[in-house]
Amino acid sequence: MSPPASAAGAAASAASKTRILVVDDDADLLRLLSLRLNAAGHAVTAVASAEEALARLDVLRPQLVLSDVRLPGLDGLQLFDAVQTRYPGLPVILLTAHGTIPDAVDATLRGVFSYLTKPFDGKDLLAAVDRALAVSTAARPAAGNKPRDAWREEIVSRSAVMDEVLAEARLVAAGDASVLIRGESGSGKELLARAIHRAGPRADGPFVAVNCSAIPEALLESELFGHVKGAFTGAVTNHRGLFQSAHGGTLFLDEIGDMPPALQVKLLRVLQERQVRPVGAQQSIAVDVRILSATHRDLEAALASGEFREDLYYRLNVVTLTLPTLAERREDIPLLAQHFLQRLASKYHKKLNGFAPDALSALATAAWPGNVRQLHNVVEQVCALATAPLIPLALVQRALRVPTVEVLTYAEARRRFEHDYLVGLLKLTDGQVADAARLADRNRTEFYRLLQKNGLTPGLFRSESPDGDSDAAAQQPPVAG
Repeated sequence: MSPPASAAGAAASAASKTRILVVDDDADLLRLLSLRLNAAGHAVTAVASAEEALARLDVLRPQLVLSDVRLPGLDGLQLFDAVQTRYPGLPVILLTAHGTIPDAVDATLRGVFSYLTKPFDGKDLLAAVDRALAVSTAARPAAGNKPRDAWREEIVSRSAVMDEVLAEARLVAAGDASVLIRGESGSGKELLARAIHRAGPRADGPFVAVNCSAIPEALLESELFGHVKGAFTGAVTNHRGLFQSAHGGTLFLDEIGDMPPALQVKLLRVLQERQVRPVGAQQSIAVDVRILSATHRDLEAALASGEFREDLYYRLNVVTLTLPTLAERREDIPLLAQHFLQRLASKYHKKLNGFAPDALSALATAAWPGNVRQLHNVVEQVCALATAPLIPLALVQRALRVPTVEVLTYAEARRRFEHDYLVGLLKLTDGQVADAARLADRNRTEFYRLLQKNGLTPGLFRSESPDGDSDAAAQQPPVAG
């Protein structure tokens, strides 16, 4: 028997395995299934009931569920229904000793990936598992598996809510359907669009992005569809539009909700005919592009008000993906902050190790109305101003525009008040101790003791006399008799 692996090695090995949740009330079969799947390189979690499986689901985040049909309490089909409600892309394989053709048909119609009757051949089981994992939206490889995971490498996340979005994105990327990405400003809509492009069959083609709200209406048509020489004043040469530039690849229309109504009609025609006609041209040009679009606007409200065309809406919104706000994925904040810090440290030629614990806590609990873009901005500010390898709380609070509140002990507050009070008196009296003592209602001897206690020298507060000399004698305390 080989020696046991180290804790770190075991953790890395487990992280690289696909996670399978196995459910069966037969302890012997549960043990047999676990042995076979573990031997095939999978990480198995075995439970005896559907209720326990559902309790484990959110924490375990399996890539496949393998369940008996006949279970105490909820049965396998009820478990499947619950899984599909929470994780629509998670495949379920059902096992039963009581399988019939009608049962298999019913299970298949409801969306069960596969249905195996006991006793089953081990090779058939593993083949079904491999097929299910191949289509599982949850079967995202470990981060260390660079070749398969490179499609989403720009998106740094470990939160469950982002995992769901990325799983759906990976699934829809395989086809050519138009995708509408919704999310607040700064939530990473273009990054997700680029990830979908890289994960799809057009990955080798161009990815072209345009912000529909950033280009004046008079120029947007020419920018999208191109123009020919002489089409309008200033058109001194032919110009290829973005549709032609994206031929064979993906065109990302950001802030599509801000597109002017007149251009919405022309965009719809292009999507229907798969042809563009440059401004001033007599003939159309065939284009082959996949359309991804994004908006932070409520398009349903725009439809109701007549600001956005319904027919265009349904052309663009074949599949909808909604990005969470940064506040909805707070567990990603430390990960993102450290990621940005390391990238920006190189930009500013600084050696920065990380954030102090209280600084990281301030980042994790901030409001983040500007989402990931605002977090990047905050981290860049602290990088630019940092003078030590560890980013302190005060620097983070400054970047967040949070006032620094210093809570003093009573003794320290009293000491600071006494010091500042004495300084104020000496400034007011031009360093004349007798006058300052009189204003403070203290005798000169006691006042000198207070000055000595606070390290204050009266002469430093005096203006020079007309002849350039200061009254040095007045700086000395009186000699006690």
